[in-house]
Amino acid sequence: MFSLKQNCWFIKKVVIWRAVASIAWSVLLLPVTTAVFVLLSRFSLFHPIQWISECTSLLTASTTIFTLVVLCGVVLMIGFFNLEFYTLVPSIRCSRMSLLGTVLHPRQCVHSLVYCTMGMLVMWCASVTIGGRYSTLGTPCRQSESGEFVTCLNEYHLFLLLAGAFMGYSHSFLGVVQNMYYVSFQPIQQYKYPRFKGSLPAVVKGSVIQSLYSARNFAALYFFFGYVPKTWIASTLNLQIDSSLQPLDSLTGLLDFSLLYHLAISGTFLYLTWYLTVLLFRIYVTEAYSFPVQSTFTEDSEQCLPKVLTEKNTSVMKFLALQDLALLSQHSLSRRREVFSLSQPGGHPHNWNAISKECLSLLSELTQRLVAHQDAVASNGRVKSQSASSDIRSASSSSSGTEDILETPRLSVPLRTPGSVFKSSVGGAHSALTAPFTPDVDSPFSSPAIRRLVGQQDPHSPWFGTVQSPHVMRRGPKLWSASTESQANGSPLASPATIPSPPAANQKPSFLTQWMQNRREQVKSFLAKRVLIVYLFNKLPEASSQALFADSQAHIWALQGLSHLVAASFSEDQFGVVQTTLPSILSCLVVLLEAVDRHFKLPHASSKPARTICSMGDSTYKTLRFALRAALKTAIYKITTTFGEHLNAVNISSEHRKRLQQFLEFKE
Repeated sequence: MFSLKQNCWFIKKVVIWRAVASIAWSVLLLPVTTAVFVLLSRFSLFHPIQWISECTSLLTASTTIFTLVVLCGVVLMIGFFNLEFYTLVPSIRCSRMSLLGTVLHPRQCVHSLVYCTMGMLVMWCASVTIGGRYSTLGTPCRQSESGEFVTCLNEYHLFLLLAGAFMGYSHSFLGVVQNMYYVSFQPIQQYKYPRFKGSLPAVVKGSVIQSLYSARNFAALYFFFGYVPKTWIASTLNLQIDSSLQPLDSLTGLLDFSLLYHLAISGTFLYLTWYLTVLLFRIYVTEAYSFPVQSTFTEDSEQCLPKVLTEKNTSVMKFLALQDLALLSQHSLSRRREVFSLSQPGGHPHNWNAISKECLSLLSELTQRLVAHQDAVASNGRVKSQSASSDIRSASSSSSGTEDILETPRLSVPLRTPGSVFKSSVGGAHSALTAPFTPDVDSPFSSPAIRRLVGQQDPHSPWFGTVQSPHVMRRGPKLWSASTESQANGSPLASPATIPSPPAANQKPSFLTQWMQNRREQVKSFLAKRVLIVYLFNKLPEASSQALFADSQAHIWALQGLSHLVAASFSEDQFGVVQTTLPSILSCLVVLLEAVDRHFKLPHASSKPARTICSMGDSTYKTLRFALRAALKTAIYKITTTFGEHLNAVNISSEHRKRLQQFLEFKE
C-alpha cells in the first residue's frame, strides 16, 4: 500500500496535501458538471423557455442537493484510490497470460467490485436527476387479469443501474490494460491552470467516446443476457414484470432513441466526473518541488537535494528531486553555485560528489540492465558468465582514473511503485524489468535444457548433471569468461576436459521420477501445439523493450542535470570540483550510448508504437526509450560543444575518445 503507511516527511507534508487539494477541486467542479448534465438531460429544442425553467427548478430541488452529496462521496472514494494505487513506474505485462492473471487477481477483483458499486451510485443519481420513467426502481402497474394495481419492476431504471455497474467495471479493467494509474511528468513544465485548461477538451472528448463504446457494448450484453438480472431482481424484491411494456432485452426495446440518448449522456457524466478527478490528481502530484541544495541547520539536512536523491523507498520524492535537479541545472545560477561550493570547514565538494555519484549510479544501473538483456538475446537464451561483464565494467571504470565515484555502484536502484494494483519493482540486471528478456523458465512450455542453461535445474530431472542427447556437447568456459579469482592467483583456466562429472547416483533418476518427467513433457508438447495456449503465453513483441525503459524518466533527468551542470562548470566552477569527476562522467555516458545503440539494433526495439487516441491511460512510457536516446545524445553534445578541444586533455580510454571525437565533429 502507499502513502498512508509510509513514514516519510515528504509524503505527510507534500503528497497528501496535494492529493487533498486535487480532491477539493474535483468536489468544487461537481456542481458545474451536474448543471451541464441537467441541461442536456432535459433538453427540448421546441420549448426552450420551459426547458430553462425546469432545469432551474431542478437544480435548486432537494433531490439534486442529495445527489450532489452522494457524488461527493464517490469523488472522495476515487481520490483515495488515486492516492493509494498511483504509480510512477508502469507495470508492463509481456504476455497476455500475465495480463489475464492481473485482471483476475483477488485485489483487482475487489477494486472492480468497488468501482461497479460507485458506477451504480452515479447512475442512480443520474436517473433521479433525469426523472420521468427513470426515477424509481418500482412503478405501479395494473394487472391484466384482476385489474388491481401492483408494484412492477421499472426496467428503464434497472437498465441504467446495470449500465453504471458495467461502466464501473470497464473503468477498472481499462485501469489495468491502459495503465490508468500511471502518472507521467510533462516534458515542458506548466502551471496548474494552463495545464488543466489545455487537457480539458481531450478529457471531455475521451469521456464522450468511452461512453459511446460502453453504451454499445452494454446494449449488446443486455440484449443477450438482460433477462437473467431482470428476473432475479424481480423475484428477490417481489416485483412484478409488466407484460404490457416492450422488454428492453429485445431489438425493438433497445431501439429507443430517448433511452440510448440518456444512456450516452449519463455515461459521459460518469466518465467525466472520474476523469476530472484523475486529471487533477496527476496535475497536482507532478507539480515541480524545489528542494534546498544545502541547509544551515543539521535537522533539515534530510530535506536537502543531495540527501533526497539517495532515497530508495519514496519514489515520488526521488522523481521530483531529479526533476528539480534538471531544472536548477538549466535555470538557476544561484543554486548551481551551491552545488559547486565547498564545505566549511574542510573544503570538500560534498554537494557535487553526492549528486554526481547518484546520477552516475543510476546511469550505470541502466547500462548493466541493457548489457544483461543483450547478453540474453545474443546467447539465444543462454546467460553469459557474469565475470566477463564485471571484468569489462571494471576495466572501463579503471581506465578513467577516477574510481572514487564509481567504486560502489549500486546494482539495484529500486524506484519502487508506491504500492499499487500493478506491483512493479525496478531493480538491477536481474529485476522484474529484465525478466522478459531472459528465458521464461517458469513457463509450462520451457524445456529442461533451458533451465539447465540458465542455472535453474531440477536435481531429480534426467537433465541434471549430464547431457541426455549425444548431439549436444557441454561447453566449457571461454577464455574471456574466466573468473577474476583464477587469474589473480595464477591458476590455469579450466578446460572442457577437466569439468568434474557428478556421481553416478545422481545421474540416473528413479523410474517414477523419469515417468512423471516424460508425462509432463508430453503434456507440454501437446499444449504447445494449441493455438489458444500459444496466443496466451507468447510474449508481446514491444513489451520487453518498453519494460526495459519503464523508469527511464529518472535517467533522462539525471542526464539533463548532469550534462548541464558539467557544461555550466566550464565558466562557473571556481574551485574545479567537476574536473575530478569529468573522466568518469564521459566514460559512463559513452558506455551507456553504446549499450543503447546495440539495443536499438534488436528486433522491435526501434519500432514506434501506435498512438492511442482519446484515452485517459497515459501511453508516454511506450516512447521513453526514444526520449532517453535523444536525451543521451543531447547531453553528450552539450558537454562536447562547451569544452571543445579541451576534452583531449581528459584522461579517458582511446575507444571513448574516438567516440567523443565524432560528437566534436558533429557526425553523430
